[in-house]
Amino acid sequence: MTGVSPTQRPLTRADVAYLVGASFGPHTRVRDAGPLAGGGYATVWWVLLDDDRRVVLKLAPPAGTPLLRYERGLCAAEERYFRLVAQRAPQVPVPPVLWRGADPAYGEWLVTTLLPGRSLADLAEAGVVVEDGPARHDLGVALAALHRVTGERFGYDDERAGGPTWRAAFTAMLDALLADAVDWDVRLPVTPDRLHALVGRHGDVLDEVRRPALLHFDCWDGNVLAAPDGDGRLRLRGLVDGERFLYGDPLLDLVSPLLFRRVEDEPEHPLLRGYQASAVEPLVLDASARRRLGLYRLHLYLLMTVEMPSRGMTARSHPGRSARLAALLDEELAALASG
Repeated sequence: MTGVSPTQRPLTRADVAYLVGASFGPHTRVRDAGPLAGGGYATVWWVLLDDDRRVVLKLAPPAGTPLLRYERGLCAAEERYFRLVAQRAPQVPVPPVLWRGADPAYGEWLVTTLLPGRSLADLAEAGVVVEDGPARHDLGVALAALHRVTGERFGYDDERAGGPTWRAAFTAMLDALLADAVDWDVRLPVTPDRLHALVGRHGDVLDEVRRPALLHFDCWDGNVLAAPDGDGRLRLRGLVDGERFLYGDPLLDLVSPLLFRRVEDEPEHPLLRGYQASAVEPLVLDASARRRLGLYRLHLYLLMTVEMPSRGMTARSHPGRSARLAALLDEELAALASG
């Protein structure tokens, strides 16, 4: 497999067999294996073992690979997330962790059970025409369950960006992205001073968030697995790629599932109906919530812009992505400036 980004290393069947043996012992053999596409950070393979178990092998970038600040230690973070969810929100379908290992030659890797289903993004790309409303409703229910888990501080759970308040943590997350933009020579449509001024202007709504809720943060369609039930309706079967989890405002988790859209403008969306049906507190998309959602979209579009060079993408190689993100950033900046 040839890595599609500089963070993804090439693997062979022999490499996979070695890592499986290092995880489960030399008597465990690989019957079949192949790469899983869709992500741009780690190298991911599905593996069929000789005892009929189907697992996912996820290999972190090689040591020394330039990464964004929030991406450091993601292999260990993903293990923590899956184990935490299994313990504190067992109704949420995350893959059981089977092994996390490290090796001088290969670095860190994680092995989990392969969950059933296909991602919503994969189904859409394949042209599979099935009503996905039930799966998105299930996702809302799952997010409400995750959000009942409370962390000890806001932001990430290690030495990465965080703080005692949501305003402090969110500001630290933005500052880390601004520093990454300098490191990678990424031109942004907003200066640090203007961004800090916007956060300061809307800091009162960030201060309304008093509890650090557990967030997945990366619930775009590629990380949401679904499969038909007995009636042919797509239902949620798994939430994967939990390594970017953090603690903060539950509204942050409503941005990536409706990527490039405004969730507050779709109050009848199945995701919101599922969330409303299961949330402990009512979800109120009032003026305060709308301002926070604007800040969170701004953060996500900044992240997606800043990460491009680390994934081997440029404005020339991916003009559609670059132009779309620039337009979306301008839109959110203008709305926050006038709001």
